[in-house]
Amino acid sequence: MAYLAVRGSGAVNGVSRLHGKVSRRIFTPLFPRWPEEEVPIGHVTNGVHMPSWDSAESDDLWTEACGKGRWLGTVETLEQDIRRVSDAKLWELHTVATKSLIEYARERLSRQLAASGASPEAVDGAKHLFDPNALTLGFARRFATYKRPNLLLHDPERLLRLLTNTQRPVQLILAGKAHPADRAGQALIQEWTHFIRRPEARPHVIFLSDYDMHLTEHLVQGVDVWINTPRRPWEASGTSGMKVLVNGGINLSELDGWWAEAYTPELGWALGTARNMATIRPGTPRSRGALRLARTRGDPEFYTRDKKGIPTAWVARMRESMAQLTPQFSANRTVREYTEQHYIPAAAAYRQRAADKGAMGVQLVNWQRAMEQHWSNLRFGEMKVATDGGNHVFEVQVYLSGLDPNTVRVELYAVD
Repeated sequence: MAYLAVRGSGAVNGVSRLHGKVSRRIFTPLFPRWPEEEVPIGHVTNGVHMPSWDSAESDDLWTEACGKGRWLGTVETLEQDIRRVSDAKLWELHTVATKSLIEYARERLSRQLAASGASPEAVDGAKHLFDPNALTLGFARRFATYKRPNLLLHDPERLLRLLTNTQRPVQLILAGKAHPADRAGQALIQEWTHFIRRPEARPHVIFLSDYDMHLTEHLVQGVDVWINTPRRPWEASGTSGMKVLVNGGINLSELDGWWAEAYTPELGWALGTARNMATIRPGTPRSRGALRLARTRGDPEFYTRDKKGIPTAWVARMRESMAQLTPQFSANRTVREYTEQHYIPAAAAYRQRAADKGAMGVQLVNWQRAMEQHWSNLRFGEMKVATDGGNHVFEVQVYLSGLDPNTVRVELYAVD
């Protein structure tokens, strides 16, 4: 079906820069003898509709800084506008949102436990789990093997030490579902369920079932760090991490999909390197990367506070992530790029093809027939190469065998 779609489309694009690169490699059989980088597949990176995912508090802050109509037109001024927001306002935004998320998670988990027949003590205990002031990590998506939702569990004891650190505690909210026919994905959920049942883990990790957009909305609005661990380069784009941007959340992700082009050190954290695309195995440095980053970089920034109780380094990272990435990965930019790169050129090409009762189509058919008749007789003659001051001048004799010279182009392809 993909081959049929490529053959029948006027333009083809991936949904991130890396996806476009991988797609050009995948579809080289359709373009024999073409250099891979010239396979006609570009990219338009996905974006999200920011007003659908910002919290009420976030909407108020963005409105005050950038105006109510900030997503109704161009977004060029948003980066500088949001940089003028004070540390105090940014931190207040996120503390309010995190408190709201914790309250929602407690209530949802207590209902979930009650529905599953848990004891009254367990249901009541769920209403008191988690600390709104602790570093809160979020992980929510479809549980598929390539997304590696169990990557953090490759070293469960190390994860426990991170979660139970009394000086710098960390808490983790998980949500997701697997396809009914995906036994491997369901097994990944069971793996987390078994870990959460450990008494020492239970106060610090929760799994919220019945994953839906309402749950996603609360998570992306309130988490401090959004974790994404796909196996590169299998994540075409991913959009969940884009949804935390408008709310001040920070991404910790594999350099795959959209994050491969969004990441810089001042905006968030990256797992691994772009050069290493190998399968990640338990016990390798990459499989422990998320825990190491949280412990050595995220924790200190989050828990180092000024006299007003504000983690200034953390807030600076929030501000830069919001300023640089929110406009870049909004639907505004995506729709504009589709319009400029695909829709307008397609409309112009249609008008050109339809002009003069389809004269261009007649020319194309005639050209194809001429090529079929004469191409096998086309040949190259003598080639001369002259060097002049470091420049190479090529002269090639081409015998067209009756083809119109205006329908043939000779290209020189050089490999360094």
